[in-house]
Amino acid sequence: MSPLGPIPDGWKLARFRDVTSKIGSGATPRGGEAGYRPTRSNYALIRSQNVLDRRFSAEGLAFISDTDAESLRSVELREGDILLNITGDGVTFGRACAVPRDILPAVVNQHVSIIRVRQDLALPGFVLSYLTHPVVKAYVESFNAGGSRRAITKGHIESFALPLPPLHEQLAIAASLGVLDDKIELNRRMNATLEAMARAIFKSWFVDFDPARAKAEGREPIGMNSATATLFPDSFEDSSLGEIPKGWAVRAYDESFEILSGGTPKTSVQDYWDGDILWFSVVETPSDVYVVQTEKRITEAGLENSAARLLPKGTTIVTARGTVGKCAIVGRPMAMNQSCYGLRGRAAIGSAFTYFVISHLVTLLQQRAHGSVFDTITRDTFASLSVVVPSEKLLFEFEDEVKPLLERVLNNLHESHTLAALRDTVLPKLLSGEIRVKDAEKFVSAAT
Repeated sequence: MSPLGPIPDGWKLARFRDVTSKIGSGATPRGGEAGYRPTRSNYALIRSQNVLDRRFSAEGLAFISDTDAESLRSVELREGDILLNITGDGVTFGRACAVPRDILPAVVNQHVSIIRVRQDLALPGFVLSYLTHPVVKAYVESFNAGGSRRAITKGHIESFALPLPPLHEQLAIAASLGVLDDKIELNRRMNATLEAMARAIFKSWFVDFDPARAKAEGREPIGMNSATATLFPDSFEDSSLGEIPKGWAVRAYDESFEILSGGTPKTSVQDYWDGDILWFSVVETPSDVYVVQTEKRITEAGLENSAARLLPKGTTIVTARGTVGKCAIVGRPMAMNQSCYGLRGRAAIGSAFTYFVISHLVTLLQQRAHGSVFDTITRDTFASLSVVVPSEKLLFEFEDEVKPLLERVLNNLHESHTLAALRDTVLPKLLSGEIRVKDAEKFVSAAT
């Protein structure tokens, strides 16, 4: 029986073994991570961290030699393959996505399975939609053979029950959901570009001191109006951090930024959870500038029973334990656990300057982290950092300059979450036959 219940008229029930030409996982090349190449020569090695639900992430993508790739020739990917994480924790396990064409040639390690669909029987986009169905997620979990660290086998995947409509209907279902995926991906790429633009301005003004150097050399600063250019000094002076624009100050980090601690309820009462307050932890760190959603939510009573406080929009959160130095700006009020710090600028220092300063100092934070079990940064770690701070007028000007860019990032994120919620609502109804494709297309058209 299908995990989705009765199947619609005209559909049939199949097993994955009946509609695939390949199901298999790879291995880590000999030598492990020490054998990875710093840059790509030919082959990429895909790991579970690259496989998100309905999206491939190139962040942390590993590269291997042709010799190592040859040993994994049996798991070389093809366009149209589906990737499924077959081991991992509750966050990474069971995530599935399609192989992007631009990542090839590539192979997979032992934590990721290739599912190669026979396209005369089933379409990859439809099978992917099935694997990312919320009910199917629980169904995949039920095969778990690995205890707390989840794991499923090739045999488990082969036995998965798949409700299968005719090919033309599979195509229509995949296309309807694909429109939403494409818009979400477009927003993600646009956000990466917008953040890069804002970060480039910060680096030019406050790291490389380009406008001040131009004026010191008798040139007009490039890419800014004359009113902004007048805010930069035309000479330099020595400081404890080296040569900086004249009149700018070097301050200890904790003198310029308020540092807020997180916390967890003093007792683990279940009633404290499933509330309305977003609860940030290390796993929530996004690839975008802002965080606007969290896996957990806490009640007001739970928040009051902890050392945490509600962080206002614009606060920068930085992870401080285990995975150190991941940063995000709070896009909606939320609280955070004890493995994070919240940072807010004092006086004229705004949210954008705060975020980009700590992003720039991440390497130093990671180098100064310590701990017997987990890398940890403390308030003393922040106190050991120094920051170059310009005039108040220039701080205000910087916020005005990058604010439109970051607001577009935040708006795109909110739109993407709305589209993802629509997709996650429509997907189960399409796969159960509750709504037909034409009805779904109306919802998708109205949203995009």
